[in-house]
Amino acid sequence: MRTFVLAGGCFWCLDAVYRTLRGVVDVVSGYTGGEPADPTYEQVCSGGTGHAEAVAVTFDPEVIPAEVVLDVFFTLHDPRQLNRQGADVGTQYRSAMFYADEDQRAEFEAAVKRAAGWWDGEIVTTLEPLGPFYRAEEYHQDFFAKNPGQGYCLAVALPKVNKVRKSFAQYVR
Repeated sequence: MRTFVLAGGCFWCLDAVYRTLRGVVDVVSGYTGGEPADPTYEQVCSGGTGHAEAVAVTFDPEVIPAEVVLDVFFTLHDPRQLNRQGADVGTQYRSAMFYADEDQRAEFEAAVKRAAGWWDGEIVTTLEPLGPFYRAEEYHQDFFAKNPGQGYCLAVALPKVNKVRKSFAQYVR
């Protein structure tokens, strides 16, 4: 098993998308990249902690290749938007990949280069060393499945889920 920690806007969207894929065995929504330790959602949303809303995606690379996991990341959000995704604005919504070691950093750099061929304009996704990852409050875990009729889920998360389902149909559960 392997784990990537990725941030691309609200973690509800990343969580919803990755849970639909075969070979993904766990998705944890959380916070990383800032101070203080073990922040609350309210602290992170203030924009003053430096944390990003992120997901830790654990997957079986024999079922879903690492490259596909990363290509999904660059399909489900717009990596050209600095410190935002749509109406979600602030550094907590930045596009970032948190690498655990130099091998993972090289994988992430290769994924950025692949994605540059799909998007017009500059990709602003940052590559940052992985520090402590703090699990978000329980109500954020699998939020989309628990709240399918919620407005944000319908307007923002569902279109992303559908886009990935179409683009990566062979990996959908």
